Amino acid sequence: MNRLTNVPTRPGAASSRHGAAPTVPAQVAPNAAVVAPNASTTAPAAAAVPPTAATTAPTTSAPAAPGVHMRLDAQAARKGAAPAFAPSARQQPVLDVRHIEKVYGARGNLTRALVDVSFTVMKGDFVGIMGASGSGKSTLLNCVSTIDAVTSGNVLVMGEDVTKLKSSKLTRFRREQLGFIFQDSNLLDTLTARENIALPLTISHVPAKEVLSRVEEVAGRLGIHETLDKYPYQLSGGQQQRVAAARALVTDPAIIMADEPTGALDSKNARLLLESFEAMNKSYQATVLMVTHDSFAASYTHRVLFIRDGRIFTELRRGDSTRQEFFERIMEVVAMMGGEGSDAL
Repeated sequence: MNRLTNVPTRPGAASSRHGAAPTVPAQVAPNAAVVAPNASTTAPAAAAVPPTAATTAPTTSAPAAPGVHMRLDAQAARKGAAPAFAPSARQQPVLDVRHIEKVYGARGNLTRALVDVSFTVMKGDFVGIMGASGSGKSTLLNCVSTIDAVTSGNVLVMGEDVTKLKSSKLTRFRREQLGFIFQDSNLLDTLTARENIALPLTISHVPAKEVLSRVEEVAGRLGIHETLDKYPYQLSGGQQQRVAAARALVTDPAIIMADEPTGALDSKNARLLLESFEAMNKSYQATVLMVTHDSFAASYTHRVLFIRDGRIFTELRRGDSTRQEFFERIMEVVAMMGGEGSDAL
C-alpha cells in the first residue's frame, strides 16, 4: 500500500511527534494516499522507521472530507527507503504544544479561536503553518510565542512551560529564547542595519567585540554584508526583511517565529528571503516556525500544519520530495480544504 512518507529531508532534523495517534480507517486508491487528521501514516509494507521516530500526523478532531485522496509522490513512496536519520527517544523537543485552547469573548458570546491543538517541533525543524483567514494560524503563533496567553493547555519551549512564567521572567525568556520576524521588518529607522542586528545583543550586555563578530558572521551567511552600514530607508523591502532575519538569528534563539514574512514582498524578494531562511536552517540548524498563506513559501519548509476552524486539519511532510513536488502536494491539500492555489489560504 502506498503511503505518505514522513521521512525528513536532511540530517539533523527530527520528527515532531511522540507516540502514535489512534488509527482511523481511510479509503485508499491505487497510487493515491489519503491525507486525513487522526490517521496514522505508517503501513506494514512501507519503509521501516525506527521505533523511536514518531510517524503520525497531529491529533485533531476535525475530519477530512470523505473520499478525497491525495496523489502520492513516486519518489517519496519508494519502498524500502530509509530515513536519513532518526531522533533519539530521549531527544527533547524545542517546542511542545499540548492541548492548547484559546477562547475570546464573554459568556454567551464566545469565540473558540484554537481547539485542542497539539504538536511538537524538534531542533532544526522548519515548520509552516497554513490556513484561511480567521482559521487561527496567527493566534496559534501568538500563543506559542507568548505574545498572547492560552486559555488552557501548555506550551513548553526547551522543556520550560512558558504558560506558567511570571511577567518579569517572561520578558527575559522572550529575549533569550525566541526570535521574531514580522510581515513588517520593524527595523528602527535611526539605526543602521548593523546596529539593528546588534540591538538584541547590546540589550543582553554581550561584550562589544563579540557583538561585532557575531553580526559580521550572520550578515555574511545571509548575504547582506554590503547593507550593514545603510539605514532602513536606503534598503529594499527584501533587504529589510533579511536584516530582520539576521536580527532574529544573531542571539541564537531556541526557535524563530515568522509571521507572514513574505506577505509584503514581490516574488523576487520573497524568494531571496526564503532562501535566507533555508540558509539559516542549514548553516545554524535554526528552528523556524513560519505562518504563511502562500503555498510557494510553504514549499521551502520541511513540514506544513494546516489549520481549519481552530484545529489542526492535517499535516504534510516533505520527506525526500523535491521542492516542486512538495509544492504540488501542498496545492492538493489547499484544494481539498475548499480552495484553489495560494489564494485559498
